[in-house]
Parts: sequence; structure tokens; C-alpha cells
Amino acid sequence: MSKVLIVTGGSRGIGAAICRLAAKDGWDVAVNYAGNKAAAEAVAADVRAAGRKAAVIQGDMSKEADVIALFEQAEAELGPVTGLAANAGITGKITKVADMSVTAMQEVVGLNVIGLMVQNREAVRRMSTRLGGKGGVIVNTSSIAARLGAPNEFTHYAASKGAVDSWTRGIAREVAGEGVRVCAVAPGMIDTEIHATAGAPDRAARLGSTVPIGRAGSAEEVAQTIVWLLSDQASYTGGGILEVSGGR
Repeated sequence: MSKVLIVTGGSRGIGAAICRLAAKDGWDVAVNYAGNKAAAEAVAADVRAAGRKAAVIQGDMSKEADVIALFEQAEAELGPVTGLAANAGITGKITKVADMSVTAMQEVVGLNVIGLMVQNREAVRRMSTRLGGKGGVIVNTSSIAARLGAPNEFTHYAASKGAVDSWTRGIAREVAGEGVRVCAVAPGMIDTEIHATAGAPDRAARLGSTVPIGRAGSAEEVAQTIVWLLSDQASYTGGGILEVSGGR
């Protein structure tokens, strides 16, 4: 059976690294992107250069209709989906709680929590042996912010990732007997453009030395862990939240 992986938020950062490394590990890849088609096409070109098939699919992962359309198009172009890296997410802007708007809270929770839940649901509907599927693997992207709380910066983001952790543990136990293995990876200080989007482009460089290992991590280091969890080498790993945080 061919291996078909959907990567949400696959055009940049950790998502792009997942796509490229997964292709080297034998996956055909559906590269989801929200707005930057050129970046997604560049990632897809790398997937094809590794000898695998790629599909480039636009969609806002906070919208149920877009999530469903992503799965349908991925299946139409690549075949039955057997892997999901639910990676799309946002931190929101750096904001103290007293200054945080309801809109900011809703945007973060809408994508990071509800959007991820819907992605997981659609994967289970297709992978579950109870529902006629042939099994598969889901890896959710969490964050050590769920444990640290991200005070003065991203408390809404931290709360959303705490929900991802709880969801991952619950769904993993629910569908393990249906041939679907579910895990999460919790990155720490990773040097990607997400910091610039949040309003602090120098954050990883500025704070990297505070990490016990002495530096910020790379998108590729997180992706290597996720691709391993997607593989048969991790066949007895389910329900856990694996930290990739430099010991933080």
C-alpha cells in the first residue's frame, strides 16, 4: 500500500521540513497552504525531486469545509490517506492577558484547537478499520508552551496547545484498536518565521542561549521526530506527547 501523507501548514517552517523529509522516507505528500502558493509549489517540487508524488492544496484549516476539501482532493490526486501531520497553527501576536482581545483568542483557538480536531476527525473517518479504512498514523503539533504557559507572550497559544495535548491523549486511546496510531510532538524554541509573524523576528536568536542545550532548534530537527513517529519504527508509540525542546 502506498503511503500518502497530508501535511497542514506545509508551505513553511516545520511543515515544509516535514514534507521534504517524509518524501525521502517514501511518502507521497499533500502540501497544504493557507496563502503562499509559490512557497507550497517549491516544497512540492522538492518532494517530486525525491521521487515521490505531491499535491498542492490551498485551504484555511480553521474552516471545516476547507479541511474536508483538503482530504477529498488529496485522495483524488494521491490515493487513500494513511498519514496526517496536523501542523497548521498560529501563536497570535505577543500580548499580555490584560490587553488580549476576544478576536485574538478566537483566532488562535479556532485554528489550533477546532481546526486540528476536525483534521483528526477526517483522518479517522478514512483510516479507521472500524469504518472500512486500512489504518494510519496521526501526528499533531503541540508545543512545550502547554507546560510553560507562555506568560507575557502567548498565554492563549499555550492554552490552545494544552487542549491539543488532552485531545491527543483521548483520541489516541479511542482509535488505537481501530488501526489508527495518534501521537503529538511538542517543539520548544525553534528558529522559524513564526516568531516574526508574532512580532518578534529576533526571538529565537535572542532567547536561544537560555535553552539548556544552548541554542534554538531547527525545523528539520522537529520534522525528523515527526517523520519517525509516522514510520513503522514507531509502531508501539501512541498517545504520547514527545518533546523536542533542547531540554527546556
